[in-house]
Amino acid sequence: MRLLRAQDATRLSLLRSSTYCPLVGQGATEYLVLLAVVLIVALVSVALLGFFPGMASDAQITQSQAYWQSSQPIAVIEAGARNYLTYSFPYIRIRNSGAYPIRMTKMLGAGGSISGVDANGMANISDYYYMAPGEEKYFANIGAWGVPAQRYIYLTTGSPTNSSSNTMFGLSSTCQNSSASPGMMVMKDFGFEYIEYIEGQQITKRQVGSKPLIVKCREPY
Repeated sequence: MRLLRAQDATRLSLLRSSTYCPLVGQGATEYLVLLAVVLIVALVSVALLGFFPGMASDAQITQSQAYWQSSQPIAVIEAGARNYLTYSFPYIRIRNSGAYPIRMTKMLGAGGSISGVDANGMANISDYYYMAPGEEKYFANIGAWGVPAQRYIYLTTGSPTNSSSNTMFGLSSTCQNSSASPGMMVMKDFGFEYIEYIEGQQITKRQVGSKPLIVKCREPY
């Protein structure tokens, strides 16, 4: 009986040393190899984005467009920008995607706001931007964008506290005077102030986006 127990113990010891332990070591080695592969792929991805900066910019623009096209009650369904002197001349087409009529009174951005447009002479935003549910209007300049009506604003860098009635300061990035590299226009805390008409009541509200408005610039105007 003692001899059988000794033989069993010897077999168990051999099994542990020749089968079990190598499997544990093999599993740990495979885990380290997989981890190394994941790290290499991550480093290559970061390097590619750094080497091709346009890839990151295009992704940011796509995310901004998707966000603003689905925002409510004021959606930005189309946007463009181009350099003019030290400003960005934007084209911004908006839609009332809500259930009630609204009247836009201000455009907001980077802590500043504007309440006017240049429409062959200064005019209040509120005079032009009353919109029924589903209605679309735009901000644009005839010469820069070929639109039938001239209702435009200027956006530029600088302190947001310097905002005037139709020029909003505070862009993080503005369009460049370069046909080869016109750049991007980026406005943080972009949004609108508006009056919403609900069953005879007029309620003043603000809509500020959680994502910036990012637009790929066209050639200078």
